Amino acid sequence: MKPIVFVLAMLALLLGCTKSKEDEESAAAAPVEVAAAKRAPIRAVVSAEAVLYPLHQANVVPKISAPIARFLVQRGDHVREGQLVAILENKDLAAAAQESKELYEQAEASYQNTTAAVMPDDLTRAKTDVASARQAMEAAQRAYDNRQALFAQGALARKLVDDANVTLVQARSQFETARQHLASLEKIGRVEQLKAAQAQAAAAKAHYESAAAQLAYAEVRSPLTGVVSDRPLNIGEMASSGSAIVSIVDLSRVVARASIPVTQAAVVRLGRPATISSGTVELPGKVMVVSPAVDPNTTTVQIWVEAQNTGERLKLGSSVRIAIEAEEIPNALVIPASALLPSDEGGEKVMVAGDDNLAHEHAVKAGIRSGDDVQILSGINAGDRVIIQGGLGLDDKAKIQVGQGEKDEK
Repeated sequence: MKPIVFVLAMLALLLGCTKSKEDEESAAAAPVEVAAAKRAPIRAVVSAEAVLYPLHQANVVPKISAPIARFLVQRGDHVREGQLVAILENKDLAAAAQESKELYEQAEASYQNTTAAVMPDDLTRAKTDVASARQAMEAAQRAYDNRQALFAQGALARKLVDDANVTLVQARSQFETARQHLASLEKIGRVEQLKAAQAQAAAAKAHYESAAAQLAYAEVRSPLTGVVSDRPLNIGEMASSGSAIVSIVDLSRVVARASIPVTQAAVVRLGRPATISSGTVELPGKVMVVSPAVDPNTTTVQIWVEAQNTGERLKLGSSVRIAIEAEEIPNALVIPASALLPSDEGGEKVMVAGDDNLAHEHAVKAGIRSGDDVQILSGINAGDRVIIQGGLGLDDKAKIQVGQGEKDEK
């Protein structure tokens, strides 16, 4: 009996040692789940925190300096483009405009009188001189003709004919001079006189229009449709031509400004669809600005998303979140985002399950993210099995055991 008992005891001891060793080896292998890196299209959705600004706003600055006589709006009032929002003191401007108007009407009447007036005295004298010179020339011509006839008959000396010819030449010269003087008065003098009267009327009109414009500047109007956001002055205070008396913002369209990392901003293009959200409010919009420069302090790119703020549901200055649909990359190397881990040396890494049942650490460079997927730019190849569960805390070349639910998509 003793030998049998001894053999059974040794067998039990041997079986117990074998089972403990198997349990120890099984416990040393960390259970993990994996998925294969694959080539697939991916559409990036770039998300970031942003601050809301108005698309259009205006600080209404008066063009003249004068005390404020009346305010027609309060903070929070909705105004239309061209609506009267304030009136400045304008009694002196109204008087100056009235005076300028009277002077303009006077100059205009003088111009009309000059246009329709009779010829001045010097023009009448010039016409008389032309008539007299013509008569003298005609008389000298007749005298010359008579003497020329008598000389031909031998009844008159040659000298008298020559004297008559000299008189005729002088008469013709005087007639031509008188005629040119008359033409000058009729053409040049008359035109210059009309030009002078017209210039006086135009100058008076310009002065009147300037005075009327100064008077109109006393009425301050809104340059856009929106809401009064600020009104720093009160009635009776001096409005300066260099300071705003009313600030107006257009809440119908808003812009969310965000600073996005360079790697994410690289896939964002102008006009891409986007959303602006805050709480339960979500506004559809599009990308309107992608800054061409990178902020050297933050290495980010500023991006603006514009949206229609229907019902003014979002308030200016509030913090919102933008989501931009970037262009699709057709043949990207994609893995589940859960496989991406922070690296001890900075950057990111993944743990790859090898055929040797060991976890191998690979430093990777991630690209765009889309939902539960992430693009990998470098570090692994298509078909590599990345650990998507159980990889956190694993050392390089740690022993692993791939679970039954392996998401292997080779």
